[in-house]
This record gives sequence, structure tokens and C-alpha cells, in this order.
Amino acid sequence: MQHVSPIREPLVTGGKTYADITEDVCRQVEAKPNMRWMMALGVSLVFLGIFIYSVYRTLWFGIGEWGLNKTVGWAWDITNFVWWVGIGHAGTLISAILLLFRQKWRTSINRAAEAMTIFAVICAAMFPVLHMGRPWLAYWVLPLPNTFGSLWVNFNSPLLWDVFAISTYFSVSLVFWYIGLIPDFATIRDRATGPIARRAYALLSMNWTGSAKHWSRYETVSLILAGLATPLVLSVHTIVSMDFATSVIPGWHTTIFPPYFVAGAIFSGFAMVLTLMIITRKTFKLEDYITLEHVESMNKVITLTGSIVGVAYITEFFIAWYSGVEYEQYAFINRATGPYWWAYWSMMTCNVITPQLFWFRSIRRSLTATFIISIFVNIGMWFERFVIIVTSLHRDFLPSSWVMFSPTSIDVGVYVGTIGLFFTLFLLFAKFFPVVNMAEVKSILKSSSGVSHTLNPGASMHGTAPNNSHKHD
Repeated sequence: MQHVSPIREPLVTGGKTYADITEDVCRQVEAKPNMRWMMALGVSLVFLGIFIYSVYRTLWFGIGEWGLNKTVGWAWDITNFVWWVGIGHAGTLISAILLLFRQKWRTSINRAAEAMTIFAVICAAMFPVLHMGRPWLAYWVLPLPNTFGSLWVNFNSPLLWDVFAISTYFSVSLVFWYIGLIPDFATIRDRATGPIARRAYALLSMNWTGSAKHWSRYETVSLILAGLATPLVLSVHTIVSMDFATSVIPGWHTTIFPPYFVAGAIFSGFAMVLTLMIITRKTFKLEDYITLEHVESMNKVITLTGSIVGVAYITEFFIAWYSGVEYEQYAFINRATGPYWWAYWSMMTCNVITPQLFWFRSIRRSLTATFIISIFVNIGMWFERFVIIVTSLHRDFLPSSWVMFSPTSIDVGVYVGTIGLFFTLFLLFAKFFPVVNMAEVKSILKSSSGVSHTLNPGASMHGTAPNNSHKHD
């Protein structure tokens, strides 16, 4: 009996068996580091060194090392904070929401996307902590019983909600990611030959045996965490947007900010997932698991969220005009035609025009085009945060306060350094942890591989189109 789907392309290609999946995913963990990985890690470590030096200068000499000035008080660092938090959104979306909706195409990419979320949130957290000027007093942002009399945090402030939202988001994402890794750690543990590797993966796999009880608990915990993580996807960037929207700065206090920020976060997050996965599939020879179907599905999400962001940009101009408030109108005219016009039009080009190319199926399925556009999207989303923050602040209500902002070398060093930190963490993850979720890919193999999986020589349970059949020994 044959079940042929005329619509869906296979999600696992190359006629893979269960043993092939184990072999292909474990290969990069068990093999010695290759030269390309070592070179990439070397470059990342150089950037990480720049980060450490820039942080040292910031802490030793104070945040006067940055380009902050009288009017533009948030400036470069908060731009980077919002950018990194946004990048972290796709991982939880792919893992949690697509798991709840039973989307099979998430299985090959969810592991790397979750790791990306955790590393991006770590990079984001660096900026508010450094921005405090006295990071050793960072615990003051928490509502802890203290010895300072009546000193308490301001629960009315969205900056405090940020602390709760992002710490919760990081915790849930970390647990979700780790729970998904446990069955795969057990597989690597059982294959390990060296005593150190066997002991390390035995510790990480938490005595996983693969029993029915273990699988039942795994499924239950995954669903509970997915249910917890889903509202966090929406709440985290909504609260980040309220840092701006609850103020009285022209160009900020608008009710469109929460959905606009969430759409922008998913937009930039998916672009970063694509950037990383296209490199990973090539480097680790995972083309049969991260297929063009995965790339096309993600490009469709980018097209949708990019269009939402484009509509939000237009809506902002309409609201400014409709409000009749001259300060509000001036803020938006200044964005598009003022001294920072180049940042505004870079943002519009990268975020609104470029993703529309994905309406063409040939571009959606082109790895080269996807890789280039994904980088453009992340550049555009960085410019969006720069435009929102710097161009709204550099011309205040008082013309005597008007000033141009320019980053210092330490500003640039901290930002470039966090990119080094991110890629150092991601490269270490990709080498020592299974980058594709073996257990979940195996669970969809029969239904999504386009291959006949024969239980015995005489009985074929699942078939496929005659021109796409494969034999297995």
C-alpha cells in the first residue's frame, strides 16, 4: 500500500535510515576539529578579545568612554541590546509555538535555533549591565530585601519588567534546550570511546535509558515548557517596546510599538537562524536534514513579518500626521530627511524592499540569495533600532540641546565584541553538542523522508512515488 503526498516535499532526503541519522549527527561531535572550524573559532576569539578589552576600558574609566552625551543618553548600547533580544526570538518561536502546532519542519532546525536564543540573550544582557556604570551593583534592580532602608525598585517602570521578562525568558529557553538535548547526549555517551567523553556525556545525559517512562516524561515536560515559552515570545519584546512607548519622547509614545517590535524580533531572529543554518549545513554536511523545504518555510515567515514591519513604518507616519502634534510630525520628517537620513533609508531598503524578493519561489529556494538577504535583514533591523533611539533623541524639545551622536571606538568594540562572544559560543556548541535533534528527526522519518521503510522483505508499510524509491540493506 502506498501513501503518496502530491503537496509536501520530503523533510529528510538522501534515503536515510535511523542508523544514518545517528551517524551523520554524531560525526561532527566525535571527529577531531577540522581546520575550517579552528579558523572560525580563532576569528571569533579575536573579536571576543576586543570585547574583553572594551569592557575593561568601560569599567576602569567609566561610561564616559562611550559616545553618550547630554541628549542621546541611551544611544549605541541600548540599540544593540534591543537588536540582540530580537535575534533571540526565533529560537523560542521555532521550538515552542511550532511544537504546539505540530509543525514537522521545525525538527532539524530547532536545536540550533534554541542555542542561538540563549547566546543572543547572554549578549543582550551585557549592554544594560554595562550601561549601569556600576555593574557590581546590578542586583539593585531585583526586589530583594535590603539594608538600604526604604530603597525599592519601581514596579511601575517597564525597565524593571524587562529584568523579570528577560530573566524568565532566558531560564525557560535554557531548560527547554537542555531537556531536548538529553536523549542525544545519551546516544553520544553510548558511542563514546574515550573515558573523559564517556564520563562527560554520561553526566550531561542524566542517566537517560530511553525507557517508555523517560520518553513519556520528556514529552510532557517539552509540552509544558512550550506552553510557558509561547507567551514569553510575545511578552518579552512587548515589554522592551514599552521602555520606549511609555515615555513622552516624540516618535516613541505610540500604541503600535508592541506588535511592531514583536514582528520585527521574529523577522530578525529568523534571518539570523538562516544565516547560521546555511553555514552549518554546508560545514557539517547536513544537507539531507536542513533541506530547501526548511529554508523556504523560514523565508515565508520572513516575508510575512517583513511586510508587517513595513506596514508599521507607514502607520507611524500616518499616526504622526493624524495626531496634529508638530513635535511628533517633526520627529518623523527628521528621521527621513534629517542628518541621519542614511540610517533611515538603509533601514527601509533592508527591511521592507529586500524581503519582498521572497515572493519569487526561485529566490525563496536559492541558498545564496537567502544567505545574502538574511544578512541584509539583520543589518536593517540594527538600523531600525538605531533610528528609533538616536534620531528621536538627538533633537529634543529644546533646540539648544540638539546634538549629533557618534560612537567611540569603545562603543564599536563592545558591539563587535558581542558578535565575537556569540560566534564563540555557537561554534563550541556546534562542535561538542549534536547540532540537529536526532530523536525528533527520527520521529518524523517514516512520514517525511519520501522513502519506503520496509519492516520485512514482504511487507511495505510506507511507500512513495516510483521514481523516488530507495532500497535499504
